[in-house]
Amino acid sequence: MAMKKSGDVVIFRFPQTDLSEGRLRPALLLCPMSVKYNDWLICMISSQLKHYTPDLDEIVTVKDDDFAQSGLVSSSLIRVARIAVIEGGVLIGKIGEVSEDRIRRIKKNLAEWIQR
Repeated sequence: MAMKKSGDVVIFRFPQTDLSEGRLRPALLLCPMSVKYNDWLICMISSQLKHYTPDLDEIVTVKDDDFAQSGLVSSSLIRVARIAVIEGGVLIGKIGEVSEDRIRRIKKNLAEWIQR
């Protein structure tokens, strides 16, 4: 996979909360955790908008300016609380990216949510 950066939308086999193997799904790269080990903090992206958590999650709709560049095929929910640290080598590939404004907002919401 080419150079990764915060805001990239990638494909990843996101594990279930019971640690059983999940299915391939999009995920958002939030930030690198360790350049030495290529570890990344990521969060899940889902088409299940009903799981939206106000003031934390982010919905990307087909009407949004950054939808086309995201690589997503339908309106999707960036599930910010569903985070994991993974080794960058297990990522399947990049499908798109979100806007710089969106990734800044997501990071701000996550930091504020943790501090509550």
